[in-house]
Order: sequence, then C-alpha cells, then structure tokens
Amino acid sequence: MINKSKLITLFILASLVGFGANRILGAEESLPPLTGGKAPQTFEELWTGYDPQKEPLETEVLKHWEEDGVVLQIVRYHIGIFKGQKAMMAAVYGFPKGGTNLPGLVQIHGGGQFADYKAPLTNAKRGYATISIAWAGRVSAPGYEVNSDTVKLFWEAKTNDPAYKLTTDWGALDAYHAPCRNAKNEFGSVAPAAWTLDAVESPRNSPWFLCTLAARRALTFLEQQPEVDAQKLGVYGHSMGGKLTVMTTAADARVKAAAPSCGGLSDRTSENPLYRATINDDQSLKRISCPMVFLSPANDFHGRIDDLQKALGEIKSQDWRLTCSPHHNHQDTEPYQVAGLLWFDQYLKGDFQFPQTPDASLKLKTADAVPSFTVNPDSSRQIISVDIYYTQQGQMEGEKNDRENTIARFWHHADAKPNGNSWTADLPLLAIEKPLWVYANVLYALDKPVTGAGYYYGRYKARQFNLSSRMLVATPAQLKAAGVQATAKPSLLIESFEKDWQKEWFTYEMTDNWARKTHKLHDPQWQAPAGAKLALEVRTGPPNKLVVGLDGYAAEVSLAGGAEWRSVTLVPADFHDADGNPLPSWSGLKELRLGAQETLRSKKEGAKPVFLGGNWKGAAPEFRNLRWEGGNHLNNAPAPHRFTS
Repeated sequence: MINKSKLITLFILASLVGFGANRILGAEESLPPLTGGKAPQTFEELWTGYDPQKEPLETEVLKHWEEDGVVLQIVRYHIGIFKGQKAMMAAVYGFPKGGTNLPGLVQIHGGGQFADYKAPLTNAKRGYATISIAWAGRVSAPGYEVNSDTVKLFWEAKTNDPAYKLTTDWGALDAYHAPCRNAKNEFGSVAPAAWTLDAVESPRNSPWFLCTLAARRALTFLEQQPEVDAQKLGVYGHSMGGKLTVMTTAADARVKAAAPSCGGLSDRTSENPLYRATINDDQSLKRISCPMVFLSPANDFHGRIDDLQKALGEIKSQDWRLTCSPHHNHQDTEPYQVAGLLWFDQYLKGDFQFPQTPDASLKLKTADAVPSFTVNPDSSRQIISVDIYYTQQGQMEGEKNDRENTIARFWHHADAKPNGNSWTADLPLLAIEKPLWVYANVLYALDKPVTGAGYYYGRYKARQFNLSSRMLVATPAQLKAAGVQATAKPSLLIESFEKDWQKEWFTYEMTDNWARKTHKLHDPQWQAPAGAKLALEVRTGPPNKLVVGLDGYAAEVSLAGGAEWRSVTLVPADFHDADGNPLPSWSGLKELRLGAQETLRSKKEGAKPVFLGGNWKGAAPEFRNLRWEGGNHLNNAPAPHRFTS
C-alpha cells in the first residue's frame, strides 16, 4: 500500500501530467524494437524480450478511503514506455484492512464497462486483494466517476473543466474502447496506423495485446503490495475481459487460477493469418496450464458454447470446470456467477473443494429410436437438482455463426429419472436432419451463502452453485446411422405452466420478480399456424395490467382480477414497437415475455421510450394454457399484415 503521507504530493504531481505531455526523452522502450522490421509471427515471439516485472510501477494514489473495514484506492501505475511516451493504467485497488498474505485478483472489465470499486470491495470482505483495471479509461467509485465524456476531457487535456479527472493514459498508443481515441482503431486489426506501436503489420499493434500487457503489469502491482501473497494470484474478467483473462493467463505463469466469463473462446475467424497465429483465442488456450473455470451461458453471442467444447480440447490444464446456464446471453444469475469466486477459494485460499465435472454419455441407438442421455454427478456435496438440456438449433463445425440463432436457440428441458447415482432422460427430436446438442447441469448446495459483485457489478448472494457437464453433439449423419426417429410433434400448446415449466423460461432478475421470458417460439415445434391467435388464461387477485412481449413489440392487457380465470386472446396487430408500428405477423419470432411492466425503446434519435404496465399488485399471477388458437394448421405461412385505423 502507498504511504498515506505521500498521497497529497503524489496527487499534485500526477495532476501536472496532462495527456500528451508525458514524453520521456531518451527513455528505454518497454518492448524491444523489431528485428529487421519483421513483426512477431507466433504467440511466443509476441512476448519475447518483454519482462512485466522490470520497470518501476511509479504508482500514484489519486483517492484513498475506507469502507466497511476495507481499504480502497484509486491508483495509476506505469504500464510502460512506447514510442517515447509513458502509458499509465488507472485502477481501483482494495483489500481488507489489516490483512496479510492475501491472495490477489486482477479483475478485467468488458467492453463499454468500468473499473468498479464494488469488485474490490466485495472480494475484500472474502479475504482477497483485488485490482480492477480501467483499460478503457472508465472508473466507477464514490467521488471518482470517469465516464466516456470524462475520458474525452482527459484526451483533450481540459484540466480546467470541473469534470476533468486523471485516468488511463495510453500515451502514443490507443487501447481505449467504446470509444477508441481514434475512430478507425479496431481491436481485431494488426495493421499499422499513427496510433500503433509498429509501422508494419504486427500483433503488437492490436489493442488486445496492449491490454494484456497492462494486465500483466497489474499482476506486478499485486505482487509488490505488502499485504499480498505473490504466489497466490488469479485473474478474471467478463466479455472482452474474458478474452483478456485467457490471454493474460496464457502469457503469464504468475496466474495460478483463472475464471473467464463470456469470452476467450470464439475469436477464431479473423481473415488475417498473422492475427490468427498470435491473437486468436486458440493460440492462448493451448498455452494455458493453470486451473480454469469457464463461465459460459448457453446462448452467449461472444463466448459461444460450441467453441467452449473446442477450448476444452485445447487447454493444457486438466483441471477445469464449466458452468453453463440455459437460455442466458451475456449475463447470469447467482448459481452461475459464483463459480468464479469458489474457484479462487479452492486454488488461492484452499478453503473450498469443487465436485468433479459430471460424467455424461449420449446413447443414440435405443429400442424406441429416441436418444437418451445419462449423467453421473459427483455426490461429494449435497445435490439439489440434476437438469438435462438439449437443442437442435446449434451450428455444426464449419458453419458460419448465426448470431441471432445463437442468442435465441431454445433448450428443451428433459425429464431426468434418477437411478442410484445416475440420471437418465429421453430426448425426443422433431427432426433428424438437424444436429443434437445436449448437456447437464448439477445444482449443489453451499455450506454458507457467498456474496459477490456480478458480471456488471451488481451485488448478489448465492446459496447454491451450478456445475455443468461437457456438451455432447450428434450430427445428422450419426442420428440417421443409429436409426433415430423424429418422434416429437408440432404443438399448438406452447406452455401448460405445470411441473418444471420454469426450466424452459428464464430471467436475469435477482429478485422475487415473477416476470419470465422464453425462446420457445423460436423452436419449429411451436411455430404459429397462419392466421392463429395467441391465447392464454390468467388469474390474479387485484386488478392489474399484464404485459406480453414479443421481440421488440409488446401488448398491454388489462385484467379485471378476482378468483376466476380470465381469457386473453391476442393477434399480431395488438403488439406495437416503440414507434407505434404493429407486429406484422407471428413469423420469425424469437422471444416471448410475460411481465408486469416493460419499456420499449426506439432507434430513432430523440424518440422517447414507451412504458407499458406498472407496479404489480398482490401475489404473482397464475397462468395456464398458453397456446395458438385457430388459423390454418396445414399451412404455416406468415399471417397477413393487419392494419388498424
């Protein structure tokens, strides 16, 4: 920790350093010059000659405070000298007051996000020292808020502006994001530009490389803090921070455990061969030998679950785990988010023990021509539930990624039957011309609740944690060869709301809010007949307004209340978007929502949001028989556009 007596002096000195005024004449460059003008061609060459421990940190403390027994600081540390200019990283650092021999964590935010004090604060209460790095320049802390506008003030050195604050300074380079300082800067590029390190095509020009270098310097920061045990360092991050977690772990042996979420898996498709040989995710993954847990929602667009299966075959480490929530995209709920914290508890603190990855097997050749899936979970901890999910909306190897399908694919919940320590479920399929993807989730009880700051720093308290099996895949050729038959049938009944119905619906709310969403309408099994109406029955105590949402459209339904079941029937024209346009038809729907209120936002500049529904009164509503009614069941062509006066 920096001596508090130096705080005022350091702050004054730091304030005198304006953006662009940090050129250091004759200073040694942090990275070696290119040999013969040739850029690094491999991952190893990329890091050859760089020592993240060599240069002084020159740490500045911009703010110091204590909260709930936790010491917190806004700091800047020396990243390096590039093209004769110093680069400095802003960050939030925190640790439990009086703590010693603490495990240390580097937390890496995602694109458009902030370095946020809530991560170091909540981690400190669990016995960790954490540095949350502001690689994009944004910082969120009491009395020290740096948003995108503030970052621009820093770029322009507008020190007289009341909102001006010191933040991350990339000097002669540009590794900012959302926005980048230079509009044409791209993280996926290795091309030379005025703001890049090398004057030729080089992986050292990629902001991914620069941010990884800065994260390695954050590890140096941690190991030099007197309260930190330098042999117990971990790294975690979300989205772009997930990729940076994977890159940092691959590049630095000081990382003893890692937990990437929603990233570090799917950056594999660059058309540039130099990028593919150095920055691609597989180049990092195959060099990872430390324990790693992957937090990978099954519908995530950025760290796709199909690429997760590749990653497991690429990493050197045999000590890994998965947690994959069904239906979720790029965010998660408590039992999934907490896996990262528990991973560090096991490998950095030694006070937790993960069960083994559930053993799973897929049987295609069966007596009734219906595939079956069996999972054998580790029963060393109390098992709360075993759930099996499958879909036929996945993409096979070599197919171009369909982002919308990835986000909206529907995961069927299979009814698993226990037999000793095994659970087996039949997987009825609608077609054998499409692949089958299936995996299992095992929910375990925690001995005591665990509190953390989530993907977007919302505080949560987990009482359970989820562990996933590998996802197994069968191709259409394998299904056909095994004699699998299509036994599932199209259905007008979308949801009965019985038994485990919520397993096929989802929410990101960490509250008792009853609102739910589903991707069932994206599955061909529940395609609407032409001319059909959407119907359901609702029972609610006091009068209320129900909001039914379909993709970017919604309908508000007034409910009279009372003990009777009330019928609700809707046609496409009952649904409108934020600009008042009616839903053209039921064709192509991906998401259905039931809730008490909803906000629709227009893409038109200056348009006001549209608010539907309101605060729900009384107990949660009861639903039954969500279905398609009427229409032409033999012809599923889109319903005609319906206009209203």
